[in-house]
Amino acid sequence: MKIAVCIKQVPDTSEVELDPETNTLVRTGLPSIINPDDKSGIEAALALKAMAGEGSSVTVVSMGPPQAEMALLEALAMGCDEAFLVSDRKFGGSDTLATSTILAASLKKIGYDLIVTGRQAIDGDTAQVGPQIAEHLGIPQVSYVQEVELEDGAIIALRQFEDRYHKVRVKLPCLLTAITELSKPRYMTVGGVIDAEKKPIHHLDFEALGDLLDPAAIGLKGSPTNVVKSYTKEQKSAGALLKGLTVDAAVNAIMATLKENHIV
Repeated sequence: MKIAVCIKQVPDTSEVELDPETNTLVRTGLPSIINPDDKSGIEAALALKAMAGEGSSVTVVSMGPPQAEMALLEALAMGCDEAFLVSDRKFGGSDTLATSTILAASLKKIGYDLIVTGRQAIDGDTAQVGPQIAEHLGIPQVSYVQEVELEDGAIIALRQFEDRYHKVRVKLPCLLTAITELSKPRYMTVGGVIDAEKKPIHHLDFEALGDLLDPAAIGLKGSPTNVVKSYTKEQKSAGALLKGLTVDAAVNAIMATLKENHIV
């Protein structure tokens, strides 16, 4: 079984600054990591590879600038067999639709039986790219996967759904989007790091994917999303601290505040 995992290199912080002119993240000076949901997907893929047995492999794919190779190297050090960097200036400015179009074309080139993506990236939180890839490829998908098993050419997935779970059986090929709870990523080993340095990182650019891509469907031209306004979250003011009150006095003070703010 050939498992492909799509990962993204993201800023290692939830407190990022926004460029007021471009409405994009200011990434300068921020350390980068593999997106947490994607890293959970890597671990799940490695576990499925072990279940599938001999002849199975895990290929990791990332679309991004050249520095995204660091994320791919980490994935190789975790135990992935092959890595592809999808990168080209013509891909710059792609929104989720254009990104999924490019990744779907890349996956067609690479080949797959199962595709695993993270639920969403912490720098965007759209949760759109994984499902869009499945739609481009015309394969079934299960999102928000918390548990997964392999069974006779099919995947049995436990899907998180609000206040309950869905247990879904889906035939291969298919796509899963992983949540962080799906698996706890393993640490890199010294041997894994040494092995990763010996493995090549393959590159796919526009020329390599040109027969599968319409130039009008990628980059800024192929991105129908328009960011009207972006802003950082407002800082909350410090709450009032009440000290030395009896239980009854504390209850009365809290109820008075709730009534004053029309909450009760």
